[in-house]
Amino acid sequence: MTMNRPKFSDLLARPDVRARWEKVRRYFFLRESTYDMTNRCNIRCDGCYYYEGDKPFAAENLSPEDWRSLMRAEKARGITYVVLAGAEPSLTQDLLAVCYAEMPLGCIATNGFKKIPEAIGYRIHVSVWGNDETSFKTRGAKNLLKKQIENYRSDPRAVFVYTFTRDNIGEAHEVAAELVAAGCPMTFNVFSSPVGYAGSLRHNADSLLKTRETMMALLNRYPQQVLFSAYNAVAHTSDRGLHDLYRCSYPRCNPSRDIGLGRSFRQYRTDLNWDRSVACCVPDTDCDDCRHYAAGSAVVTARLYRHAGDPDAFASWLDYVDTYLAVWVMGYEKGENLCNKTIHPPRTVAG
Repeated sequence: MTMNRPKFSDLLARPDVRARWEKVRRYFFLRESTYDMTNRCNIRCDGCYYYEGDKPFAAENLSPEDWRSLMRAEKARGITYVVLAGAEPSLTQDLLAVCYAEMPLGCIATNGFKKIPEAIGYRIHVSVWGNDETSFKTRGAKNLLKKQIENYRSDPRAVFVYTFTRDNIGEAHEVAAELVAAGCPMTFNVFSSPVGYAGSLRHNADSLLKTRETMMALLNRYPQQVLFSAYNAVAHTSDRGLHDLYRCSYPRCNPSRDIGLGRSFRQYRTDLNWDRSVACCVPDTDCDDCRHYAAGSAVVTARLYRHAGDPDAFASWLDYVDTYLAVWVMGYEKGENLCNKTIHPPRTVAG
């Protein structure tokens, strides 16, 4: 029932909560779509979602002018933020430069093996899957973490994204210490199985609990360098996936075209076409197992109303949004978390 819900003004009674609300709401204009830049990659990872489905079979359009036209068309339909991914976008640096010239708000998801020129001023998410021994085992790349740090040490664009798998939880402290010593900010992701994947990286109840405990230990140990919050940990390590917890907003799971991502989001393949029936931020991921940080950045943040029934839930939601913006937007500085309690995701409410 909603009759006992506090007034929104009551939720903003705390000065720090009001200040955080005013800070984050200035970014509510962000509207994303994602773009596969290439179907090539310089490494091959176990459990890679990109090489599931038919994405890698799309022809590559390498025409800078076609990409320029696409970016201009995207702006015209209201897109303000681009996520450039695919297999490995650093292999198409001329196209990255074109996108940045036309749409300067965005992010590149990269394995970090090849450095992206500093003139391309997007946020850069460097994917980390463990220490160098584990990276070699699961990604086939020698000394990958060392190479990533070498490329992006002290680079204000870079955020190192540690993806917790079932196998690498024990390495997180070691890797975090190395990143922090090198001055590299980090955040966390949770491995989300591609459709049909049954390998050793897939999480179970025990590994999710250990992942949450490790996330919180690292957040408490490195509060300035780890861009995360208690609610991020809760949302992404639940025994229920993001779709089950929040109802996914992306077109693949959301038939509505009336508002939000159901109306605006597209996921372009390398041939510059898109298919609404499979469009989500991490295509070909098993929806029931999706705990991906990229998915949560839109799915959880879209649930303001659901978190407005309780001051702690609202403060936790603000922490989540503040984390999301710090991870994804160049120049946005994360603030101190407002709520360090374990807040369970509120259930769906009427209205």
